[in-house]
Amino acid sequence: MKIRPLHDRILVKRFEEEQEVRKGSIIVPDTAKEKPQEGEVIAVGEGKILDNGKRLEPDVKVGDRILFGKYAGTEVKIDDEEYLILREDEVLGVLTAAKPARKVASA
Repeated sequence: MKIRPLHDRILVKRFEEEQEVRKGSIIVPDTAKEKPQEGEVIAVGEGKILDNGKRLEPDVKVGDRILFGKYAGTEVKIDDEEYLILREDEVLGVLTAAKPARKVASA
């Protein structure tokens, strides 16, 4: 099944949290762990309609890796997959790969 978010909404797939391996007797259940606040944009709406009737194009695009607030969006389940639908203004930032720093030649 496909879904197309409306207006300024975004469909996001959360990244799975890495499993922690600990040597000890304390086990934290999955329900007590915090969900990751990072995900990949799966689908994007056409943009927000402004008061003057013009459409504001979204800043994010499909495939972007984004950061969002802890309580942002609405969780939905589509074809046994869990997604998050949120408004574009709930996105805190787009993550990009850092370029390696250049070495400065010393004199």
